[in-house]
Amino acid sequence: MSQNFPQPPEPDDFTAAPPAPAPARSGNLALGVAAAVVVALVTAGIYGAIIGASRHEIGYAAVGVGALIGFAAGKLGGPNPVVPVVSALLSVAAVFAGQILGIAVIDAHQLGVSMLDMLDLGVSVSLLFDVWKQDADPLTYLFFAVGAYAAFQTARKTAA
Repeated sequence: MSQNFPQPPEPDDFTAAPPAPAPARSGNLALGVAAAVVVALVTAGIYGAIIGASRHEIGYAAVGVGALIGFAAGKLGGPNPVVPVVSALLSVAAVFAGQILGIAVIDAHQLGVSMLDMLDLGVSVSLLFDVWKQDADPLTYLFFAVGAYAAFQTARKTAA
């Protein structure tokens, strides 16, 4: 007794080739870091303006600073493992700069001088840092951590 099993069709000239795998996204580390630095400077200014206008630190703004930095770095920097770390560090620097800038805005308004006078690179910056140290509380450091975490995760997920 013989059984007839169906035979697979023979390939012909019209059989489509399997699709080629998608090319791996490599990114450009230098471009990603440069974009993250630019975004860090811009967001530090915006965060400082928000603090100056509201006279309070706002946690969601620190998250926004980190997320924007991480997004820029991840999109342009690609999946390089250095990108999320650099994003987190730049986020901490941007949040700190924004806090110093916010103090300068508040103090300039109270003293009736321009903000540029407050940011004079002489004694004023050290005085602003002293004011920052005096006003720093656990919430201040929490904003650093939250911003850094947002930057790290956003860069990691955006690059994938």
